[in-house]
Order: sequence, then structure tokens, then C-alpha cells
Amino acid sequence: MSGCLARGKRRLATKANLKEDNRTMFNGEKAMTKALYMEDAYQKECDATVVSVKDGNYVVLDQTIFYPKGGGQPCDTGQIVRGNEVYNVVYVGKFSGEISHEVDRQGLNPGDKVHCTLNWERRYRLMRSHTAAHLFASLLCNGTGALVTGNQLETDKIRFDFSLEKFNPEILQEYVAKTNELLRRNTPVKSYELPREEALKIPGVVKMAEAFPPDIPRLRIVELVEIDKQADGGTHVKNLNEVGQIKLLRTENKGKNNRRIYFELTP
Repeated sequence: MSGCLARGKRRLATKANLKEDNRTMFNGEKAMTKALYMEDAYQKECDATVVSVKDGNYVVLDQTIFYPKGGGQPCDTGQIVRGNEVYNVVYVGKFSGEISHEVDRQGLNPGDKVHCTLNWERRYRLMRSHTAAHLFASLLCNGTGALVTGNQLETDKIRFDFSLEKFNPEILQEYVAKTNELLRRNTPVKSYELPREEALKIPGVVKMAEAFPPDIPRLRIVELVEIDKQADGGTHVKNLNEVGQIKLLRTENKGKNNRRIYFELTP
């Protein structure tokens, strides 16, 4: 979430990615962790080496399949295994540019060789939700001129805030129906990087209110083929037909020019 899915306030910088050996650059220095989820969101396991451990429970790896919380998308969970010892990953975040894995007990040390396993059911549901949210937001933004002012993906529901001038639940329901129509089609979802100047020429590449692209040479683009292109750093499915359908839960009037919608995935 990501692109159209982030909260404004200039968060795009945490989601668009500069690629060098698959690591993001921070302050001119290469980060420690290779973000495997950026290359293949369907990778469920990987081997890794512990790079550092802080306060016993906060682990940095040389590479990871775990997505850190950001841009409205929750973090992944799963397990880090050393030999016969299992460490449950309960939270993943980005701190000072590094991906930190919070585990449920102490014991890991720098240099340890470990095996990582993703909670795939959770990840895949969030991938489906993220792609559905992109599609809905792109249709509403392009059709009404609204901008995203807030969002949050959860495993059981998706929330969006939009800068719509008038509160009209029927319009929101109309765009839910349009989203479901497109979700029935065989439409590829692609991700790739573009030079910053080239990316910024794409109409609607940023749909967030008060958001600006990061001042980095390359931006990551997620494309719903022949539908929409957005700057984004989250995880997505490969085709719209993997998502299923979405169901409107409720709409809310949150004040001047701010409307909220909740919807959920259905099989």
C-alpha cells in the first residue's frame, strides 16, 4: 500500500525503492538486509545469516522474506529457525533504514545461520487485499478526482479515507461494483523500477494528498496492466483474478471533504 495506499505526509520515501544489489540506500550507504519480498512476493522461505541483535529480541538479517510494516500494510509474521530452535517473528519494522525482526524470545546471535518461514496465509491475504485496494483507489481517484488521505490494510478488512467533496455512499458502492467487475478479468499485475523523471511523467503515479515522491534516482512502480500505474513498495498478487471479490462493509462521513469506506475480501 504504498503508492495510492500510504497516508499522505510524505511517506512514499519509505516505500519507493532504490535498487543496488537489491538493498535500499540510506544516506548514501547500503543497508544490511536484502529485501527478497521486493523481487518475489511469493517466496515463502529463505536461508539467512544474523547480522546483528539488539536487546536480545530485535534481529537484523542479511536477507529477508518478511515485509516490514509501512505504507498502511501490516508486517509479516512467521518463524526464524536455528537448528531445532524456533523463534517466532511477532513484528517486523524499519528503523534507521534497517529491517528489524522482533522475535518472541532471546537466543539468536550475530553470525548464526538460520532458516526463515513466512506465515503464508497471512501474507497472501494481505497481497490480495493490497491489490484490491490499489484497484479500488485508482478507479475512484481517476473517476472523481479524489485523493487518498488515509488507509489501513488489515487481515479482515480494508479502510480508505478520500477527499471527496460530497458524502455519497451510492458513489462509493458504484466503485466497489466497478472494482469487482475488473477483478473477474485476467489482468496481469507487474512491478518494476523507472528513473525518477520518467516515473513522474506517468499521470496519477501518486494519488496521495500532501504526498511527494522521494528525492531518489529510481522509483518502484506497480502496474495493473492497462488500468493504472502507481509508485509503490508493497506486496501484490500477479493477476487481478487471484484477489476474489470485495464487499462493502460501511461508509462514514469524517468531516469536510473526508469520506471513509470499509470493505473486505470475499472468496
